[in-house]
Amino acid sequence: MKHTVEERPAHDPELISLLDAAFAELVARYGAEGRSQVKDGARYFVVLDDQRRAVGCAALQNTDGDAELKRMYIAPHARGRGLARLLLTTLEQAARTAGHPAVRLSTGYLQPEAIALYESSGYTRTEPWGKYVSEPSTYCYAKRIALF
Repeated sequence: MKHTVEERPAHDPELISLLDAAFAELVARYGAEGRSQVKDGARYFVVLDDQRRAVGCAALQNTDGDAELKRMYIAPHARGRGLARLLLTTLEQAARTAGHPAVRLSTGYLQPEAIALYESSGYTRTEPWGKYVSEPSTYCYAKRIALF
């Protein structure tokens, strides 16, 4: 199967559908705690299956010079095929090309599959930053991606 990743505008209907599904899954796991906002100017990406349907998404935003990964999600029917790793490596390359020295992200303690992906991809736990300082159920990670 041929899978590809492409950038999409924030108003893309397939992207919006995936973001809604991601939020619904977070609510099912954690309750209606709300979600952190994605900054204006963030870049959104989708991963496409072999039928060119969007089955996963993520966003990159600038946070204090680093790229921050937001809204990483793969639809349940498309999991287990390496699509999250494909999306993650594509986002790292996009961040590197944009000149970011590192990618950072946050995930919740009830997302062991996300934690396993990030740790197996070279991300290390960091001290919480910003709003996550007061959220002990949130784990923060970072990975240096600069080539210099």
